[in-house]
Amino acid sequence: MKKNKTSNRDLILQLSTELFLQKGYLATGMDEIVAVSKVSKTNIYYHFASKEELLAAIIHQLITQYTEKITQIAAQHDQSVWERLQRFTELLIMEEVDCLGGCPFLTLYTQTPIEAEHIRNAIKQFFEQQVIVVEQLIIEGIQRKEFNESLQPPAVASLIVSTIEGGLFLGHVHQNPQMIRSSLFALATMLK
Repeated sequence: MKKNKTSNRDLILQLSTELFLQKGYLATGMDEIVAVSKVSKTNIYYHFASKEELLAAIIHQLITQYTEKITQIAAQHDQSVWERLQRFTELLIMEEVDCLGGCPFLTLYTQTPIEAEHIRNAIKQFFEQQVIVVEQLIIEGIQRKEFNESLQPPAVASLIVSTIEGGLFLGHVHQNPQMIRSSLFALATMLK
């Protein structure tokens, strides 16, 4: 029977993601990635021409994973909008990996070189897409009479995403994931 062996490329991505999130992109050198992955530097550079290209691949992979999960949650119309927003938040809490900033995207964004505009733009677009998904949920909640009809969906969506991301950061700083749940409870009161 043939075993499914992880490719060197996938192994490099997995271990580099962990290192960049736990130690920081700037504090992680290619030699450390070689030592941890036990993949030769030549092979790493075969897959990724530079450390920045490796970071771009990590960001792309994270965005794809999170976007798929968020889209699945948003599409579950048999649940109330509030239940979906809670699941969205729980996903981010449960998916929180051990990273410096509580949120992998915030952690990597703050360490991305200023010159790497394509990486910064990818993260920016990911957050913009989150706001759009939440805005659509708010509109649906108003239409279903779950939320106050006087709400301004774009502003509320930005507030919710900001609260979630800020809550992830504060929860990480205080080592208390309950902080974001408390913030979400306060938001629920405001929406009704």
